[in-house]
Amino acid sequence: MLKDIFYKKRRYATVQAEQGQAQAEKPTVKEVPEGLMTKCPECGTIAYAKELEKNLKVCQGCGHHFPMTAFERIAMLVDEGRFFEYDSELLSTDPLNFPDYTAKLEKDMEKSGLSEAVVTGEGTIKGYPAIIAVMDSRFRMGSMGSVVGEKIARAIERAIEKRYPFILFSASGGARMQEGVLSLMQMAKTSAALAKLDAARGLYISVMTNPTTGGVSASFASLGDYNFAEPGALIGFAGRRIIMQTIRQELPEDFQTAEFLLKKGQLDRVIPRKELRDTLVTILDMHTERREN
Repeated sequence: MLKDIFYKKRRYATVQAEQGQAQAEKPTVKEVPEGLMTKCPECGTIAYAKELEKNLKVCQGCGHHFPMTAFERIAMLVDEGRFFEYDSELLSTDPLNFPDYTAKLEKDMEKSGLSEAVVTGEGTIKGYPAIIAVMDSRFRMGSMGSVVGEKIARAIERAIEKRYPFILFSASGGARMQEGVLSLMQMAKTSAALAKLDAARGLYISVMTNPTTGGVSASFASLGDYNFAEPGALIGFAGRRIIMQTIRQELPEDFQTAEFLLKKGQLDRVIPRKELRDTLVTILDMHTERREN
């Protein structure tokens, strides 16, 4: 019937495999289901997707750090079963009636499984309690709209109230253009909340991942008591081409990378993903009391 005529075709990636010297001139072609293997954009190493996930999405060939989703980072960081999400019901509206904005939000919700570009909540890291915020670049490129700013500000307020450290992983293209000046206001709101946290002698650890740009890099991402970054992360305000056109000078090859910012004193340390949890535990041990599960 109709289902025999119309069917969903599985997607495959095609790879060539040689079958001995005699058949070297006629390599066999094998089809591999798409998503089974991942190619590193830096060194070209091909790895099984599941093996890459076990390695915390770090290339075993060159150490390239692939993007992680918000909940992948939380799972990497927090004790199992010890994360409690905040404000997942907050949803963006369309205050400026921007063309197709609502449809794009709905599409990103479906694609990412998230309600917004940041996930906030509380959890324990080897028994140490913390308020955690993790941005996810799959949702509007991690752009900072009103809800992103509100969720981060509320998380900071809870850190003040509970006297917990605040840890934020940034991954963003900057302010969300579809919300105009309302998006830009989130820079001031989150920075003011962090000033209150500082006045209350609270601890704020900022971890910048690839990319951290625009209004996010110019506000809460750069205001940590400890400012860390993952290797190779793009961190900056304006784009490289715009800066070159403005100052009319060539820029270093490693400009706006985590390593460049570390050399210039803007970061405290560049930390490989596999070492991050232990580093955070060391800092939390210096500043907080451990809570047994």
